Amino acid sequence: MANDTPPRWDRKMQQRLVHGEAAALGELYDRFASLVHSLAHRVLDDDEAADRATQDVFSYIWEHPHAYDPREGPLRSWIAALTQRTATDRLRRRHLAHGPTTPEQAERLEEQVQAAATAARADYIVTSMPAPLRAALELAYHQRRDYRQTADSLGVTEDEARRRLRLGLQLLSSAMTQPALAPPGRESRP
Repeated sequence: MANDTPPRWDRKMQQRLVHGEAAALGELYDRFASLVHSLAHRVLDDDEAADRATQDVFSYIWEHPHAYDPREGPLRSWIAALTQRTATDRLRRRHLAHGPTTPEQAERLEEQVQAAATAARADYIVTSMPAPLRAALELAYHQRRDYRQTADSLGVTEDEARRRLRLGLQLLSSAMTQPALAPPGRESRP
């Protein structure tokens, strides 16, 4: 996706973290802290909880640099998935802290967690998609423009506007169709 870091940068960053280079963690934080915080806030709907989740994510990355495998995808995507798992786990714990739950309450909680996780995935997809697709979707959704008006605003053909809208919507639909991330196992829990 457009905002992903180059794979070479990902590999070098992972190697620097493995070697315990504190400057690497600072660089990683500078690059991804706003993504992590916004995704965590989307799930938790609380600034302080999002701050703690952000701390948890970067602490986990520092303590487990081998957990990321550059062959499995971009570092940005791995961090986003780690954030989602961390935030949804915090959301579950927050609700469970209120005492025992009935099966109905547990089901409602899981529905809330799934909805928050889907919203966070959608946010990540929108911010990561190429700018031309994002611009077309923003015109169509926020300004209620049809594909003809979108084409005119973007200075592209109507076919190109339809293509951008279709691709953008296909990317967004993957937020609904991807399975929610399960809580990480003990060895990968931040």
